[in-house]
Amino acid sequence: MIFIGLALLIAVGIALLISADAGTLVGLTQTQTAQLIPLLIILIVFAGGLFSRRRQAGELIGALFLWVGIFAVVGVGYAYRDDLLGVVSRVSGELRPGVAIVDGERGSATFRRGLGGHFEINATINGHETPMIFDTGASAVVLTQADAIAAGIDVSNLRFAVPVSTANGTGMAARTRLATIEVGGIVRQNLTAFVTESGALETSLLGMTFLETLSRYSVTQNSLELQD
Repeated sequence: MIFIGLALLIAVGIALLISADAGTLVGLTQTQTAQLIPLLIILIVFAGGLFSRRRQAGELIGALFLWVGIFAVVGVGYAYRDDLLGVVSRVSGELRPGVAIVDGERGSATFRRGLGGHFEINATINGHETPMIFDTGASAVVLTQADAIAAGIDVSNLRFAVPVSTANGTGMAARTRLATIEVGGIVRQNLTAFVTESGALETSLLGMTFLETLSRYSVTQNSLELQD
């Protein structure tokens, strides 16, 4: 109990330094250090269990170093939490290339290149998740007939009179409008799109009628960034 009391006094002392505007501590801002105070107190209480009964000196010192190491790891992890979240998002993007790495502050969505060499994108059209491929060569958003039906578009009323070139050759498509399309948190409404005849296209395409509404989009060797 004596150890806990002394440690709590140290924590209070740190808090007083912060309130006295004493500057930064071990590289953290005053705000960050203040946020760490509750965590420090919790760790102190747990560490107090080390001294609740008699222990050999070697065991006691080893346990103490263990808790110091745990606190150091937690403190560093907290201080660099934004960077760590970026790493987690990057790894997630590599494992799931169709899922966007969203930066809400910048209004951007980043996608990693898929194993097939394309930028696969999981868009949401009229509330339905639709797998698409980024394609600047497509003059518009182009949907397969199956994806159009899944998104609630009545293809029976469409007129397939627009010739289009696809990977499967030349086919016919019909003009339509999408109530909503969302890509990595970027939402557009009442967007022009085309629906191809059945079998004319294997995967829907994210084309220029969506891309030209963005402030910027850029492609590097392995990543695609869309800026709202």
